[in-house]
Amino acid sequence: MLECKRLTNDYLICILVPKLHPMTRITAFTLCLVAFSALAQTNNKNPFDPTNAREGESVEFCQTHKKMALLQENPDYQAQSILDALEMENLSKLPHEKATVYKIPVVFHVLHNNGIENISDEQIFDAIAILNRDYRLQNQDANNVHAEFQGMPADIEVEFLLATKAPNGQCFKGITRTLSPLSYDGSDGGNQVDAIIAGNDVYNGVWPGNKYLNVFVCGDIGGAAGYTTKPSGWSATQMTNGIWILHDYVGSIGTSSVGSSRTMTHEVGHWLNLDHTWGPNNNPGNASSCSTDDNVQDTPNCIGVQACLMNSNTCNSDNAYWGFDIRDNVENYMDYSYCSKMFTQGQKTRMRTALQSNNTGRANVVSQANLTAVGAGIAPYLCKADFTSTRTTICVGDTLQFSDDSYNLVNGWNWSFAGGTPATATTQNPVVVYNTPGVFNVSLTATDGGTTDTEVKNNYVRVLPAPTTIPFWEGFESYATLNNLVNWEVYNQENNNAFTIENTTGYSGNQCAKLVNFGQAPSNIDELISAPIDLAVVPASGTVTLSFRYAYRKKTSADYEYLKVFITGDCGETWVQRKTLGGNQLSSQTSASSWKPSSQADWVTVHMTNITSNYFEQNFRVKFRFEGEGGNNFYLDDINLYNGSPSNTVVLNTQESDEFSGVSIFPNPVNDDINVRFEMKSFGEVKALLLDVTGKTVMAYSVNANPGSNVLMMDLQTLASGKYTLLLSSNNGAKTLPFIKH
Repeated sequence: MLECKRLTNDYLICILVPKLHPMTRITAFTLCLVAFSALAQTNNKNPFDPTNAREGESVEFCQTHKKMALLQENPDYQAQSILDALEMENLSKLPHEKATVYKIPVVFHVLHNNGIENISDEQIFDAIAILNRDYRLQNQDANNVHAEFQGMPADIEVEFLLATKAPNGQCFKGITRTLSPLSYDGSDGGNQVDAIIAGNDVYNGVWPGNKYLNVFVCGDIGGAAGYTTKPSGWSATQMTNGIWILHDYVGSIGTSSVGSSRTMTHEVGHWLNLDHTWGPNNNPGNASSCSTDDNVQDTPNCIGVQACLMNSNTCNSDNAYWGFDIRDNVENYMDYSYCSKMFTQGQKTRMRTALQSNNTGRANVVSQANLTAVGAGIAPYLCKADFTSTRTTICVGDTLQFSDDSYNLVNGWNWSFAGGTPATATTQNPVVVYNTPGVFNVSLTATDGGTTDTEVKNNYVRVLPAPTTIPFWEGFESYATLNNLVNWEVYNQENNNAFTIENTTGYSGNQCAKLVNFGQAPSNIDELISAPIDLAVVPASGTVTLSFRYAYRKKTSADYEYLKVFITGDCGETWVQRKTLGGNQLSSQTSASSWKPSSQADWVTVHMTNITSNYFEQNFRVKFRFEGEGGNNFYLDDINLYNGSPSNTVVLNTQESDEFSGVSIFPNPVNDDINVRFEMKSFGEVKALLLDVTGKTVMAYSVNANPGSNVLMMDLQTLASGKYTLLLSSNNGAKTLPFIKH
């Protein structure tokens, strides 16, 4: 259909546009730059275009004009883009202020799922430093451009500062962090922004695009390494008027590298109204590009390169302007080469013109009033004391490195470490040793010389108990309360249903660990992590088996959920994955309602024999991770670590435990009643389980034992004849003895 709109008294535009469904969502995205191959291969919605890829890569380098073509189907965008173009043209004819350095306030929004994409502050600071280096012509490699372009690299006179005030006036350090699985779902950048608006750790609301340059750091952005919006009044105030970028293309350190460090330079170029050097298409290397242009006179016409081809000279349509045949400016930041290092004076003019645009909101971003409002034009001061540590769960004798994370100006520190050595410190980043098991607070009082602030983190450091010996068995029978897995570390990043105790079912006994996965939203990660277990007693030539039993059903046949098992020999500083069960391998059976096992036939026994001698250490630990996608419940029982080959029955310690002594059974063999005598060191609940030869619990008793001698009598008249095992257990130890029933 034909739509017409009067823009001014002199201009009437008529646009032929397709008829769109009112719910059609068109997003003003300029998709650009490198994405790594694995992401491209998983992005099946968009077929791979090899003509839009750099040499040797199986991923599209940029999708700017493909997205712009979609935008042109929107009549509102078309009308606004003409207004924007008219404003830019008028601004370009005005004299520009000399020696004015524009300052752009930036906010990095890190959208992460607790993975490597949760990049450090230092990596972000490095990215800001690189932007300032490139836009102020302080990069040394600009002196090494090809001879034909010597003297041409331009100082753009634009600088970048981290904003220090949120939209509500709250002081922060220019970085927000949001925990969400959408970090790795880049199919809709708008959804990622919505997650940041709703869940970031600073201010839950819109961060306007005409006040901040918003940068969204993610694990996946739909198959690209970065994309942005060109200046437009259509989206001037929207938060989506920003830059999306993969975590490993931010700066040059951390998860990124020097080879990826100019990605932000390129993206900001687009945000400031630059096209690619060959003009308005996404296909470098196409000869037809010689008839197009990037609207910058001093960038030679070219068809674009996909590698650092220094001798490229692809178009002669620019000879009249230059007066001679000039090669391509492949070292330009807006090309696809691997050797970009410069902007031209014409590009400088175009970018600085964009920063004077009121329609698009860019002029407001760099205004002094806005710089003051967002904290980019004021002297830094201390507004928040904060800190981090390398880990928060450690073993006895481990060392923690604490790091001051206060912002935005600190010159004095007073630390307090309950349970640590030293107990206090005044350095910025102290190192502390913890030699006593327990859970401890940490506090920091920071100052800038005038203002002080104190941050106290209660129960921040967990020092695990001394290692237990093998054979190790956990049947979860000794826990009296459902939500108190005191001997296990429970990780629940979504703060919803976590591992807890189930007291109505189990394989051996009446209890087990349970994760209520039924009814939860997709994309959950829950972990159950053991305390340290001493494997240093096992000789290097020995063998160790880790056995466990689980019960699980899918909710629907399409569910695909994972159980993963990790091990560590250094108390959890580094983990190695040793077992993965997923999809039908985990279970092919389904239950449409909330499910729990009703017999031993519902349980699966797993034996892991790949715990190698590299992990025969004193602080060995095991971690069970369940990755849920909205399926059904998961149950775990009989976690058993022992010397030797796999056993289908629980392998238990036949030695005296620290808790029990003088344990005896009489009579043995027994006909009707059996008496169990044992000595206890302290008050406590003791559970007595009778296990048959398969490891199944056939009887269970519970008593409150006293320090000293105790006698427990059990009636076995209904018990069938055969061999049995008595298991005595408390929170502090276990003891087993065999007996025979006639």
